[in-house]
Amino acid sequence: MESDEVKLQRVPLSQRPEWSDVTPVPQDDGPSPVVPIAYKEEFVETMDYFRAVYLADERSARALRLTAEVIDLNAGNYTVWHFRRSILEALDADLNDELDFIENIARSNSKNYQIWHHRRWVAERLGTDSARKELEFTKNIFSIDAKHYHAWSHRQWVLLALGGWEDELGYCQQLLEEDIFNNSAWNQRFFVITKSPLLGGLEAMRESEVSYTVEAILTYPENESPWRYLRGLYKGDTQSWVNDPQVSSVCLKVLNATNNCMFALSTLLDLLCHGLQPSQEFNDAVDTLKPSGPDQPDSDLVKKVCSILEHIDPIRANYWKWRKSKLSSAT
Repeated sequence: MESDEVKLQRVPLSQRPEWSDVTPVPQDDGPSPVVPIAYKEEFVETMDYFRAVYLADERSARALRLTAEVIDLNAGNYTVWHFRRSILEALDADLNDELDFIENIARSNSKNYQIWHHRRWVAERLGTDSARKELEFTKNIFSIDAKHYHAWSHRQWVLLALGGWEDELGYCQQLLEEDIFNNSAWNQRFFVITKSPLLGGLEAMRESEVSYTVEAILTYPENESPWRYLRGLYKGDTQSWVNDPQVSSVCLKVLNATNNCMFALSTLLDLLCHGLQPSQEFNDAVDTLKPSGPDQPDSDLVKKVCSILEHIDPIRANYWKWRKSKLSSAT
């Protein structure tokens, strides 16, 4: 991308000797455009010259430089990106230099789909040797925006296609130490333990991950991410989730220790609905949370949990009422 100083000194294409042999091709808006767009002169001229080289299918060094100028003016022009790839292939260009070019563009356009598509195309052709650079590239973006969707998607593609798994779980750990509420880091952690060829899969990692997640829950029980993560650790094995005493135990600890119990209650509800046997300890813990008033007559533990959730989670009150009505119709 051109610096501000270079932009101020920009020489029009019509005054550059290297473009003297090219006849610009103006944009054709038809004889009577309804709402003509007031483009800046620089943009109009650059696009006119780009149309000329594009229509001539000129795959040259100067055409490559011209695509950079067009992208600097409009990084979302997918035709220009496509043509740039054709030129890079024709010139057998150094694609490591192209990664540097993309990084410059991404500084102000990091959520542009075309940039990420182009970056993947380049990395794919460079192969496994580019994995480290790609992972570092996404790290730099996360330092500015920790939940950048495009960067996370690209990082997962890099790991699957090019490798680089060795330090990924540690990186997730680092991100969660910085912000335990970073749901993108929790998602990436699950991606790593289920996809990494180095860790043995979900069942092999379950015990250590459950311990890690329980600790995170007890530290911040109002954080939804570890609750969801804990459930995900038993994906495809609901019975083990219900029967693992660590799961019901963390629910009970949260219910007894804090008022931030919405996720503990919703987890308990799901456990009960999937076969967990109610205990007196749970009854006593839930009873302390019941709102005062004559409209809470439920004696059944599952219905009591639904009633409390209606009260403490008003945004989803209708959902909890629906859950309770399903329980009533089933009995």
